[in-house]
Amino acid sequence: MVKDAEASNVRSERRDAAENRQRILNVAIRLFEQHGVEHVSMNQIAAEAQIGSGTLYRRYRNKSELCLDLIKDNVVLLFEDMETYLEQNRSKPPSQRLKGILNLFIRFREKKAQLLTGVEDSSSSKPRTRSPIYDELHQLLVELFDEINKSEPIHPESAFRADMLLMALSRDAYLFQREVRSYSPETILEQICLTFIPPKRDD
Repeated sequence: MVKDAEASNVRSERRDAAENRQRILNVAIRLFEQHGVEHVSMNQIAAEAQIGSGTLYRRYRNKSELCLDLIKDNVVLLFEDMETYLEQNRSKPPSQRLKGILNLFIRFREKKAQLLTGVEDSSSSKPRTRSPIYDELHQLLVELFDEINKSEPIHPESAFRADMLLMALSRDAYLFQREVRSYSPETILEQICLTFIPPKRDD
């Protein structure tokens, strides 16, 4: 009987935790859409969700983690799409596959701009910290640059080139190109490819 009671308590706690999480996420996405991620505080989310700030911070250490939870399913789908694209196009040149990967990410950046901004905000305040989205994307870029480098007589290190490319795709740099330069996502993609992918050499 004691074990049954303990199991019942555990199930109840898990159910409460799941309900709290969903309430937090529902409130957060509503507030983010109304006011923008940068203008919503964690305390405001806790108050709207009718939970204590301590409860919120036990689940999410900061707004970045909360935003990441909100878009994690989309992030999983993004990298699944990238893997599928690479598999379906493995016979094509690495420069073409790189452009395809960048196109998928830019489309994701456009669609999930608010939440991605929230994920990046925390990372940008800690120079040695980068979001897991960019870590995984960095690995893909390095692998493609390694392939490209095999045919280049002189080339930057793949990791360095991937770092610089991700900086060009970061929130501040990307928004500058969109809002100040008035470039479309398609133009940004073309310019990035011209900058980071070497032209084909004549045999």
